[in-house]
Amino acid sequence: MEDRVDIKLAFTTLACFAAISFLLSSQYIKQRRRKLALSSCYLKTEIKPQDTFKRVLADNSYSPFKHLKLNDLNNETASDCHPYGEEIAALLEKPNMEFSFVKENGNYKTGNPYVWVDTEAQLRDLADELSKVRVFAVDTEQHSIRSFLGFTALIQISTEKEDYLVDTIALHDEMGILRPAFANPHICKVFHGADNDVLWLQRDFHVYVVNLFDTSKACEVLSKPQKSLAYLLEAYCGVATNKLLQREDWRQRPLSEEMVEYAQTDAHFLLYIADSLIAELKEQVVDSASLDDNFHFVLEASRRSNTTCLQLYSKELEAFPGESAASSILSRQLNGQPGISETASEKFQDIVRKLCSWRDLMARVHDESLKYVLSDQAIIALASKVPSLETEIYEVLSQADLHTDSLSFSSFPSPSPVVSSHIDDLYCLFQDNINNSEDIFLKILQKHLGTNGSCPLSVYNYSLLAKSKIKATNGSVFKQNALKNVRLAGRKASRELFVQKFSCKSPVYHNCRIYASDGRLLCYCDRRKLEWYLRRDLAKLVEENPPAIMLLFEPKGRPEDEDNDFYIQSKKNICVGCGERSHYLRYRIIPSCYRIHFPEHLKSHRSHDIVLLCVDCHEIAHASAEKHKRQIAAEFGIPLFVQKVVDPKESELVFDSTMNLEDSGVSPLQLRTAAMALLRHGPRMPPKRREELIQIVMKYYGGREISQKDLERALLVGMSPHERRKLEKKKGLSFRHSTGCALDSKGGNSDKNRVSETREISVLDTDVNGESISLSNGTVDSYCLGSEQTLGPGHNSKLSLLGHGPHGKRVVDYLLREHREDGIRQFCQRWRQVFVESIRPRFLPAGWDVMHSGRRDFGEYSVYNPAKRASEMDAAL
Repeated sequence: MEDRVDIKLAFTTLACFAAISFLLSSQYIKQRRRKLALSSCYLKTEIKPQDTFKRVLADNSYSPFKHLKLNDLNNETASDCHPYGEEIAALLEKPNMEFSFVKENGNYKTGNPYVWVDTEAQLRDLADELSKVRVFAVDTEQHSIRSFLGFTALIQISTEKEDYLVDTIALHDEMGILRPAFANPHICKVFHGADNDVLWLQRDFHVYVVNLFDTSKACEVLSKPQKSLAYLLEAYCGVATNKLLQREDWRQRPLSEEMVEYAQTDAHFLLYIADSLIAELKEQVVDSASLDDNFHFVLEASRRSNTTCLQLYSKELEAFPGESAASSILSRQLNGQPGISETASEKFQDIVRKLCSWRDLMARVHDESLKYVLSDQAIIALASKVPSLETEIYEVLSQADLHTDSLSFSSFPSPSPVVSSHIDDLYCLFQDNINNSEDIFLKILQKHLGTNGSCPLSVYNYSLLAKSKIKATNGSVFKQNALKNVRLAGRKASRELFVQKFSCKSPVYHNCRIYASDGRLLCYCDRRKLEWYLRRDLAKLVEENPPAIMLLFEPKGRPEDEDNDFYIQSKKNICVGCGERSHYLRYRIIPSCYRIHFPEHLKSHRSHDIVLLCVDCHEIAHASAEKHKRQIAAEFGIPLFVQKVVDPKESELVFDSTMNLEDSGVSPLQLRTAAMALLRHGPRMPPKRREELIQIVMKYYGGREISQKDLERALLVGMSPHERRKLEKKKGLSFRHSTGCALDSKGGNSDKNRVSETREISVLDTDVNGESISLSNGTVDSYCLGSEQTLGPGHNSKLSLLGHGPHGKRVVDYLLREHREDGIRQFCQRWRQVFVESIRPRFLPAGWDVMHSGRRDFGEYSVYNPAKRASEMDAAL
């Protein structure tokens, strides 16, 4: 019994102690928060490693990045050109044929000694050593959590004899000493996955890589199952690494033994791995009389690697601070909650934009990453609940960050020191005292970086203050540009919506392979084409990942017959112009209005002239193509659009009268627009505007009065069947049960002048100068109630008169008539040249050529084989 009493007393004591501890800790936290909120900026007491940098090339301002400009002493002029572009171009044109990176029996074991480089003298000795070698391996370690743009915290360099770990924090301002070695085209630099490393070295040190061999690109050429460095280390060296160490804080000094071993390993084995991959590339010998084919795979890996060197670092500039992040958050959140009311949605969006703008500016001022300042989850929670007290703000932030999944941010305080030091900023944002988003920009900078500002100036944020001109203009610059910023923001939002709606939702290139029966590679293709052969038992599966098949018959042609390597190269799902990877659209280099009229053997199943472009490059290419179309129209005397159409039943009236040919008929698009407006809004339109539109439609019918059915037929004049179905579905119009009174020119009713349901349309062509050049009658199927009508032999019923289709057909017919297939080939080459000159693509697939023939011979099983098509038609008859 006494034991039970003692146990009960002990539990009671522990419970009381826990309650008291909880209350005390809660009180302490509240007092600490209140103290932090009332104190000055945390940066006045916390020293960050980057604070020791005397000069930074990429600051946190909104100005563009300035690249190195050779032979320019002050180096202050921004340049869009690569300072070593000529050297890299020379390597791409005439690559180095000698690829031997290590000597036999090299010392490639773990646990080797290394040299820690943290003084200028040591760095100069390293530069001298690198200038004497043929090749060295490089890797970098980055830090991006406690920095807005990120910075290089460590560089690992390995030669055949020694491993070097360069402390780039201690030597940040002296790293330019290594620039000559990295830019020397006679010294090969070995990286793995150099796409980011190349840009980071430019950003931090103006160090540009020339003559690169990327082991990741070699894996692509060899079609390795994986391309990661961890995979290569384990496969070739039997070394396992912990890639979680990549997320460690590489700013800390000294580094832990585990981090040092990890950093040294990444570069130490790279030369051996590169040499092994080169040996495998050389083994990919193609049976050919040409000796150069033995180096084909090696040279392709070299070409892809050195193409990476042409990249140039650039800052991501926005029309207004935080606009991109706000658009992303709103898109995810609002799409996931369709039930939000319009009023609540507007308020939610306004607060999200304010918070994102504040977060962006505070991250730049304090040189912190966006997520360190305020997570996306915290922004959503604050905008949803709109706390009115500072204590409530703390509670909302703490709860939101509990659900953050990222391992990188789980160990950081919540709220962050930035929020704790400037909690009053958030409180002001929620009070609706700032209605204009641009005032947020001014107030934050004035408060934190202006006269008697609360935050210390640094090399990262000084340019942000200087370029804002707060003292000089007191905000006038921003007010003058308010309309411009709004337009830019709207344009950017439209662009993001366009990307979301129209960009490819899955990879375009699957890089599946088709082999001939003798094992020779025929082409790369997508999965659907592989499945087509397999379903028909025309091939057998030889590999599953990535898929590859071997044909069970002899194909009609082989790649070597065309002397072109394009179809036997793997292709990357990136924009061929700028290398954008996040989104891309298909772009047809030869416009469809011409290509659909090419002979079948010059267009079927040819991917050479269909490339991937990002939205920005697509816009440039499209504008250039439209400009060139106008040039072709002037050159051939064939207008881009059908200029005028007229109802042939009334054409006798038109051409027998004294009416000028220029005054007869109306453009198809103008006719369609007028008919649509009258059908949908005719009774509600102002009388004057209604009369104008009726006159346009009457012009098509030769000036006679029109009925409701006339309007329906006029709406569909010149449209293809597909366009008609699409219009009916989109507009919700039904032309099958139309009733209603006829319209005369005065708006009265009439039952006369009903016409038949199937008509011909007379097309009046005018040249580009507006002068009449021909009158041609072509049968065009008007909208038919209930059935499709048989058309004349000279007209394609699927051809729309509203676009460039008729123009394209007449151009192609002219080329075939005057120059035959040679004319088509030269025409295609002309369009490819237009594309190259407008985009200047840097990432075109290997083998792509302006002079590509495009011709294809059809094999026995091809659905495009003319003989097979003829037999199918005979069987159908």
